[in-house]
Amino acid sequence: MFEKIRRRLLLSYLIVLSLILGGFAIAVRIVFTHSLHKQQTEKLAALAQVAAANAEFDNGRIKIENDLPQDKLFENHQALNWFDTKGNLIEKQGQDILSLPVHVTEGEQINTVGKNRVQSVTLPIISSDDKQFIGYVRASQSLEEFDETLNKLDLGLGGGIVVALIISSVGGIWLTRQAMQPIEESFERLKQFTADASHELRSPLMAIKSNAGVALKYPEGMRESDAEKFQAISSATNQMTRLTEDLLFLARHDNIPNRSKETVNLSSILNNLVQLYQPQAIAKQINLKSQLTEKLYLLGDTNQITRLFTNLIQNAIHYTPSEGIVEITANRSASDIVVNVQDTGVGIAPKDLGNIFERFWRADKSRSYNSGGSGLGLAIAQAIAQNHGGLITVTSQLGIGSCFTVRLPASSLN
Repeated sequence: MFEKIRRRLLLSYLIVLSLILGGFAIAVRIVFTHSLHKQQTEKLAALAQVAAANAEFDNGRIKIENDLPQDKLFENHQALNWFDTKGNLIEKQGQDILSLPVHVTEGEQINTVGKNRVQSVTLPIISSDDKQFIGYVRASQSLEEFDETLNKLDLGLGGGIVVALIISSVGGIWLTRQAMQPIEESFERLKQFTADASHELRSPLMAIKSNAGVALKYPEGMRESDAEKFQAISSATNQMTRLTEDLLFLARHDNIPNRSKETVNLSSILNNLVQLYQPQAIAKQINLKSQLTEKLYLLGDTNQITRLFTNLIQNAIHYTPSEGIVEITANRSASDIVVNVQDTGVGIAPKDLGNIFERFWRADKSRSYNSGGSGLGLAIAQAIAQNHGGLITVTSQLGIGSCFTVRLPASSLN
């Protein structure tokens, strides 16, 4: 139980940490991308301004006075294009692979050329003499290095998150153990108190039960009302005895692996239980039937396995009305033995399915002191199954019935 809680705490801690680190990484990427894009746009704008300053109007044509360094343009994966007022290409410098659509649009643009993305900034060219508009200049640059930088950033952030989660997992395991230790110690003390109290209650309950039994055995010397009171005392004592025995069992066996390993013939146990509860089922007009595979063996404690299926069968008969059916099936599935205890009883509401294995829990319609149960039967059954490396699951529909499925590891003798 505590191991499961520790795992859930660790998982919750890692999920929260992942969300925080993921949010931080996204924020860093957005800010870095915006800053890098702005920086590159400013560089292209500055390049375009220099190129525009080198262009002059001469006899109806644009003249480039000074060529920009080609090596610098190639090194930076850049290109320059000059256009007249009608958008016709006049001159180009730099890399030809950055050829963009002929249509000229003033301002910043990002286009896709082949497999590469290209960013461009287009500015108007104004004559320095008469301040006349004479054309356009477009500075372009491949975004290959930009994308590579972002990929490296993504790799660094992703790797950092993975490393942080690994380190946090190790630290989280230690922290959850430290956090759960006081709770585990308190639970162990509570279990010890329950076991001690249950053990100490057995003797006085036995004395009360014996005295009430003696009084009921000789009713001649008492009034009829006194006999009824002694009968109530005897009934209450029996219920208290069963409760203390159940509490003592849970305190001694809860989450403790079964150490009494012996070969258990499950088929024989189930057959005996069906025969044992057949009279009770007949008295209630319930059809108790079974379909069992022969020679189903497992390793465990015979008494505990018997108690497990006794609780399930008793529950099925108790909550199944007259003319109903209780069916027990058992067979081998891969490496497990699967036993189904199915009934046509009152069923369990979907909202209650997650609570039925909790101690002292009962559905509202069945909460009754007179029912004789303690609300520990299913909790004990689940504890026994888990101690044997198995599990109990349940499916149910209100008014239709329930099916309890027990899976237990099979022995090699099967």
